[in-house]
Order: sequence, then C-alpha cells, then structure tokens
Amino acid sequence: MPTRTIRDVTRDLLRELGLTTVFGNPGTTEIPFLSDWPGDFRYVLGLQESSVVAMADGYAQAGGRPVLVNLHSAGGVGHGLGHVFTAYKNRTPMIVLAGQQMRSLMPDDPFLGATDAAAFPRPYVKWSCEPARAQDVPAAIARAYHLATQAPQGPVFVSVPVDDWDAEADRPVVARQRIPGFAPDPEALAGLTTALAASERPAIVVGPAVDADGAVPEVVALAEKLNAGVWASPMSARCSFPEDHPLFLGFLQPERGATATVLAGHDLVVVLGAPAFTYHVYRGESEVALPPMYLISDDEQVLARASEGIGIRATAGLAVRALTAAVPATDRPAPLVRVRPSRPPESTPVSAAYVYAALAESLPDNAIVVEETPSHRNDLHDHLPIRATDTGFLTVASGTLGYGLPAAVGAAIARPERKVVAVIGDGSSMYGIQALWTAAREQVPVTFVIMDNSQYAAVRILGEAAGGAKLPGVELGGIDFAALAASLGCTGHHVRSPAELGTALTAALADDRPNLLHVRVDPDPGVLY
Repeated sequence: MPTRTIRDVTRDLLRELGLTTVFGNPGTTEIPFLSDWPGDFRYVLGLQESSVVAMADGYAQAGGRPVLVNLHSAGGVGHGLGHVFTAYKNRTPMIVLAGQQMRSLMPDDPFLGATDAAAFPRPYVKWSCEPARAQDVPAAIARAYHLATQAPQGPVFVSVPVDDWDAEADRPVVARQRIPGFAPDPEALAGLTTALAASERPAIVVGPAVDADGAVPEVVALAEKLNAGVWASPMSARCSFPEDHPLFLGFLQPERGATATVLAGHDLVVVLGAPAFTYHVYRGESEVALPPMYLISDDEQVLARASEGIGIRATAGLAVRALTAAVPATDRPAPLVRVRPSRPPESTPVSAAYVYAALAESLPDNAIVVEETPSHRNDLHDHLPIRATDTGFLTVASGTLGYGLPAAVGAAIARPERKVVAVIGDGSSMYGIQALWTAAREQVPVTFVIMDNSQYAAVRILGEAAGGAKLPGVELGGIDFAALAASLGCTGHHVRSPAELGTALTAALADDRPNLLHVRVDPDPGVLY
C-alpha cells in the first residue's frame, strides 16, 4: 500500500468536514499544503491577507458553515489579524491554518519563521496550536473544527511547519459530527415563563446570535404569541427580526442612558442572543434604571459580565423554541407601531438617507445587504428596513475597518442564488479594496455602493462631540472608485444625481457580474447617536 502522507490524511479529513473551499494568499511555507491541489477543492485567492480573512468571514456568516483560511507564516497572519479580531467578535466558525518554517530550521530563528506561532493570534482565537509532531496535525485540525463550530462559535488557529505535510501519517483521523447546541435549564426557563405571564409590557431585545442560529422565524412566533415589542441590540452585526414587522420597535443606541430610557417603557426585557449591552460612547452614568431583565446567551462570558439581570445559558434556537412552547397566549395589547421617517428629498449631491431609500425600493426580497458606513448607520436604520429572515444583513459586531467590501464577496460565493449589495464608506472601502479583484475573478453578482463623503466622518463627528478641534487625518477625497474598480476587472459607474442613482442601481442589480457605483454624497451626515 502506498505511503499515506499528512497532506493525504488532512485532505480526506477536510472533505469529510465540508472544508473544501479554502480562502488564501499563498507563500512559500504553504507550497506543500497546496501542491497537487485536488480538483474537488476550491481555492479563493485574495490579494492581501486582511481581505482574505474578511472574505472567509462573509462566506461563513452567509453560508451558515465553517470556513478554512490558509495564511502565510507570521507576516501573512499579521496582515490578517485585524479581521481575525473581527471574526472573534462576529463569532465566526473559522479555522485559520498557517504555514511555518521547517522544524529543522526553527532553532536558528530562520527567515519566515514564526516565533511562538500559537501565541501570536491570542487572545482573539478560541484555541491555538502548533502540533508537537507532524503526525498530530490532522488531529489538531479536527479539534480546531469542533472548537470553532461549538457554541459560542469563533475562530481557531493551527500553525503547521512546512515539512510536516510530506511526513508519513501513522493513523487516519475520524471526522466526528458537529457538537449541537444546548437547551435552557428547565427551572430557569420556568422562572422566565412566570415572569412573562405577569408582565404587562414585555420586550425582546434580539442580537446577532438569533440569525446565526437560524432562529428568526421562531423569534417572530414568540413575539407574536407574547404581543411583545422587539428591539435590535446596539451595534448588532446581523438582522434578527424583520424590520417591517409591526412588533419591531427599532434600534437601541450604544450609550447607557439612551438604552435605559428606551427600555424604561417596558416592565420586563428578555435579551436574546446579544450582550447586555454593547456601548460605544460614554455620557455619564444613566439616571434611568434598566427594567428587570432575563439574559439568554450561549456565551458564559456574556452572562458573567452582565451587571444586571438573570442569566440563562442556552443556544438561541433551542431557547426560543422551549420558551414559545412554555408561555401561554396573551390578550395584552400590542405596542404602538413604529412610525418610519418619510422618504428623504432629492438633492445634489444626494444624501446617504436618499441612497438607502433608493436601495429599499430596488432590492430583491432575498438580497443580502453588507454594510460598512459608520457615519450613516442611523440613515440605514431609518430608510432601509431589512426584511429577510435568513442572513439579510451583515456588518461587524466590533472590529477592523475594511470588512464590508471583501465580506460581500465571500457572502456571494456562499450564496450564489442571492443578490448581494455592499454599501461601503469611501474610507472603509480602501482598507479592503483588493477584494474587487477577487469579485471579478470569481464573477460574483455583487453591487458595491461606495458612499463618498471625502472624509473619515465618524472620526470627525465623534471627535468634535468629545471636544476635539482641527483633527488631522480625517480629510479624504480625490479617489476615482469607478476607475479603480475598472482597473481591477469590475464595471464602475459614477453617480452624482438622484436620476443617475436610479439608473445605475437598476443596471447593476440586473447584471450577474460585479458592479461598483461611486456615489458622491452630502459630506455632512449629521449626528451618529
């Protein structure tokens, strides 16, 4: 029988685990892993490792599946670490497989050697390993898979010396099934059921874990059974409740006082699949107390650090199904329906609000919106309601600029049957612009809408709100995004007026190829929050 190498055994394992789509940017320490690439594997090439990791993140989020990323030794991992941090905050089931110099050279601190490779990505990975022997590599990857996909999900890291791949394998590795989620403690659930039965004005706050667990329809059923208003958690990275539903009340702001004031209208709050809460600005301690809360999360860290509320540990889908079955139907009145702002007027340059309103009128029902416009998030909330109950929206839970553009490419690769629209700020786009080349190479049906206000507006606005003045480094401008897109193989369009926006959107959404719209927008986005 021919000798089985570590590469052979690992590829068999990756097939069994469904990890045959690999995102990467190759280097010399990856050559043995990539050599004689199998015909049933797909290699998605990105031109910079940060974009590679963000593409893989979008692929995993939109596809609801784990993903394998192949990075180059310490330098490539270093480039990608910004979005490894994003993947950690996004709770993305990602296995980062990195190259390492050959073992025989490591005592001499060689060129391309990664010093203490397993420590480099910590603390923003769930687990990190450089196997002690070549023969331990497949088992390490199997363990990484189970840790990445086990709730709460997140990235993991395995460093593999270059000469391990050709070593002889001493045993096969069995691909075990993914570890499933877990249901809430019955006694804790009974306490929440009793509290809900006594409540007169309950509310549900939904976070990204609801959509990630595929539980949005179940949350809709629970809210309707309770006649409870639903809020989106602050800075939520996904849409976990259809925003055109009459029970949807809006978005909590990432500031203590604002969140407490809004929730004070309820006598009980159930926080589902979200931290309680994510804040971005501090305006002093809140004078309003939060109402009684129950926090349902699969993350022990979220439950441990919450300063208020009763914690119940469970994955979102199992928790919602158990709670829906346990609570009785109610005759309590439904909350008042949220009134949306009117359609913004036409202007030249167009406002960001107008762009989002135009998108709302143009998007197919099952479109995926990927967003990274930090200074225009309120306009998004007001004028582009996300209706899809399956990954209708993606952004960063907290992380590094440059996520949105490459993540949209990854989402389109994962879900080729759906249109993907990426709405990106001019500043954000330049952190991951290389991903346009991959979009053209893979011919993904993505429409990139670059909203150009010629500045890092979020930095300027928050800086001025904090008392800063004459901030350097916030003025941009002079970038021709349509020409840049064309140079990387995508079709580019200039948009300077409302009429041009409608025409360009219609054409781009009808095209199965990647298109980029360079939209000049009003440079004054107003108040962030």
